[in-house]
Amino acid sequence: MRRAHFLLLGLTVFLAGLVAAQPAARRVALTGSMGDRALLAIDGAPPRVVAIGSTVSGVKLLRMDGNEAVVEVDGRRQTLRLGESAVNLGGAASAGSGTEIKLTSDARGHFLANGQVNGRGVSFMVDTGASAVALGKSDAERMGLSYLNGQRVPVNTANGVVVAYRVSLNSVRIGDVEIFNVEALVNPQDMPFVLLGNSFLTRFQMRRDNDTLTLSKRF
Repeated sequence: MRRAHFLLLGLTVFLAGLVAAQPAARRVALTGSMGDRALLAIDGAPPRVVAIGSTVSGVKLLRMDGNEAVVEVDGRRQTLRLGESAVNLGGAASAGSGTEIKLTSDARGHFLANGQVNGRGVSFMVDTGASAVALGKSDAERMGLSYLNGQRVPVNTANGVVVAYRVSLNSVRIGDVEIFNVEALVNPQDMPFVLLGNSFLTRFQMRRDNDTLTLSKRF
């Protein structure tokens, strides 16, 4: 019995080591370029300027050509195209059990991030004035949301009052932080970003230090 116990304990430690040894997933999107340098958003973090031959967070930029970039992670090469959703470059997919998001403002003071809604890649912009997460028609259709069956809600926009549709999103994720069952409004027009409104933000304690916004998960 003692020998069997030690064998079982050893197997448990070995399996735990295998799990720990799995490389973290890398989700990368090309968000812009500056000459021969690329703006890469990695794992939902704000875009970083990466020069050819340089490595950031395990992602190496091999080539930058117009609206395309070739990157390498753990020996695997992938072509990224400007404006497309983030690409998973291998590794173990994280469980979304993180508790903190850090965002850095852009030159206009906006907090932007790449992430996922219902598993589909999107670009977010924080909007503390929005009551709920808001997304445009094309994003909703790409996610397969049956938004026309949702409750019709009048919404004030820069173009006047429009009728939006209230829906529930299965999940909203930025980096390693995932929130489930999030209320959202689908705008009948296209939108350049998915707005992170208060149906998402109230799940967090928010703290701003100069150009950094920290979201700490409440529940």
